[in-house]
Amino acid sequence: MPSIAPNTQPRRTVKQILLSYFYWTYSRGTLHYDVMVTAILLFIFLSPQIHGWNYGDKPSPIGGPPHPIQVIGNDGQGVIVTVQASDVSLDLHTKASDAVVKKALRKAIEPVTGDDVFVVHWETAIDAEGHAVWKVWAHR
Repeated sequence: MPSIAPNTQPRRTVKQILLSYFYWTYSRGTLHYDVMVTAILLFIFLSPQIHGWNYGDKPSPIGGPPHPIQVIGNDGQGVIVTVQASDVSLDLHTKASDAVVKKALRKAIEPVTGDDVFVVHWETAIDAEGHAVWKVWAHR
């Protein structure tokens, strides 16, 4: 009668198991594969709920501009944004430093451009309806 040999495969160390998880060496349907997929799904769905973990993805605190904002491409050099002067928290006739003007314009165009935009140049103008506007050249 043939004898059945005991399991001749050596036991794997914890380091070897962790390396196999890191390199994703398990095939579908195995216990280790299911553990890895479960760990990834738990991370995806639970990590935003953990206090102190901030991915920086948040809605804009302002509801939106009261007047329409016009955005035009600038031949691959960014955008030209036209915003009503009344939507900018800056008086057109008051002399302000460039830093103050940039900050006010950036805040005014943020609802349409996002918060990672750089204001390069600006000027004041009058639109077709006769309203004072700011024309802002910006890029990411």
